[in-house]
Amino acid sequence: MNFETIKSILKDKSVGIAGCGGLGSNCAVALARVGVGKLIICDFDVITETNLNRQYFFYDQLGQKKAPALKENIHRINPAVTVEAHDVKLNPENITELFADCDVIVEAFDRADMKKMILETVLCKMPDKPLVSGIGLSGWGDSNSIQMQRTGNLYICGDGISEATDDNPPLAPRVGIAANMQANTVLEILLSKYHS
Repeated sequence: MNFETIKSILKDKSVGIAGCGGLGSNCAVALARVGVGKLIICDFDVITETNLNRQYFFYDQLGQKKAPALKENIHRINPAVTVEAHDVKLNPENITELFADCDVIVEAFDRADMKKMILETVLCKMPDKPLVSGIGLSGWGDSNSIQMQRTGNLYICGDGISEATDDNPPLAPRVGIAANMQANTVLEILLSKYHS
C-alpha cells in the first residue's frame, strides 16, 4: 500500500486523544504527519518548562493551555488535519460525548487514577471502540522492553512497570518510543482491513 493510498484512507478517520502531554502530543503529531483526517484532543493543563523534556511544545508556548497550543503545532505540520481542541478535564460523562464518533481512542494520561477512569469508561460504555493506552515508559534505556500487548479492543503500549517517580522521570526518548508505538498501533487498527 503506497502513501497516497494510506492518506486517502486516513483522511476519513477520526482519532480521540485523551491528554496532550508527553504521550498525547507526540502521538497526535505522528498521526497528523501521516494524514489522519480528524483529531479530537483534550487536556485542561498549562504548558510548563518541565514539560519541554518530553512534550511537543516550544519555549515560547510556556503558560499556554496545552490543547489549543497542540492544535496550533499540528496545523503547522499538516494544515489539512481537522483538529478539535477541548480545554477540559475528562470524566466518564464527557469522554463518551467527545469521543463518540472516533474510530480509535488514545489514552495518554500521566496519572494512574485517570488511566483507570478512562479504561473503565471506554471498556464499559464504549466496548466496541478500540482503546490504545500507554503504561510504563519512564526512565531511559531498555528500549526493547516497550511493547504492545492486546486484549480484545484494549491495546497497551509500554513496559507495564516503569512508573514515573522523582528518581525515574519520564524523558523524551522512552516517552517518544511509547507515543509513536501508540500512533503505529492506531494505524494498524485503521488500516488493517485495507491491507491484504
